[in-house]
Amino acid sequence: MTQQIKWGIIGCGDVTEVKSGPAFNKVPDSKLVAVMRRNADKAADYARRHGVPKWYADADELINDPDVNAIYIATPPSTHAGYTLAALQAGKPVYVEKPMALNAAEARQMFDYATEKNVKLCVAHYRRLQPMFLKIKSLIDTKVIGDIRFVQLQLLQSSSAKLIARSEENWRTDPALSGGGLFHDLAPHQIDLMLYLFGAIEQYRGEAFNQANVSAADDLVNGSLLFANGVVFNGLWCFTVNESDTADICTIYGSEGNISFGFFGQNVSVTINGQTELLEFPPLQHVEQPMIEKVVTYFLGHSENPCDGAVGTEVMEIIDAFAGTTTSG
Repeated sequence: MTQQIKWGIIGCGDVTEVKSGPAFNKVPDSKLVAVMRRNADKAADYARRHGVPKWYADADELINDPDVNAIYIATPPSTHAGYTLAALQAGKPVYVEKPMALNAAEARQMFDYATEKNVKLCVAHYRRLQPMFLKIKSLIDTKVIGDIRFVQLQLLQSSSAKLIARSEENWRTDPALSGGGLFHDLAPHQIDLMLYLFGAIEQYRGEAFNQANVSAADDLVNGSLLFANGVVFNGLWCFTVNESDTADICTIYGSEGNISFGFFGQNVSVTINGQTELLEFPPLQHVEQPMIEKVVTYFLGHSENPCDGAVGTEVMEIIDAFAGTTTSG
């Protein structure tokens, strides 16, 4: 029986430098043993700086390395399905970055294949295990603000906002690589957390527009969810507002008050009968570490899957609907 998860990273780019990469050596029973990037010089540099024993410029070589028994995929979404299927074919469990794939059809293929091969698959919706969002879930579950009525979300960013991740290839605004635009990069976190907080969905719909035409991707998305428990969610994402109008705010309204927070912030305000308490959460050194720890225990057979392919596929179905590709209801 496996006693230690020995990771190989496919795509050791910017996202792995601090957010995830170092955490693989910091959680119990886990070790990062190999990394891959198509640029051999950059793969070698990453391995040297992070103390990783092996590096590759070919994903198949990493997947078939006998010292690697689990794969983390952190490439642009256009390659998630192909690399995931190859790793599953090799019998190696996969932890794949969000968004899970280019679209729901690819995500479903990944989930179905993992089920068919009986190989474990996790999706990196890592915010659901961070202390701030665990606290929000606890506040909801214990009915601190009473029965939940509805949720309002606004993520408004300028084209130069610091929140938006940068990379050499700028793939996030190329639909062929990302599936869409910045909505596809940032909204999976938020939509997954809505599922985590409120459960099963009855219907959803949305629409998307390319208003500014600064890239091939839509820059404004509007969407709504109706949960089986009656909670209504409305979200608006716009990535071309004036710098002075940027916002990251989500407010959950209940019968006794509200909970307000930013998905990319560190504070939660809880207002009950007009009285507000501010809860502050220190930033995590490696934002994916709590999720990686749970993924490791799942791969070792000691816990349940923290975010499985079914959830990842449902998030992609909603992404597709909000982007105007499909509707459900």
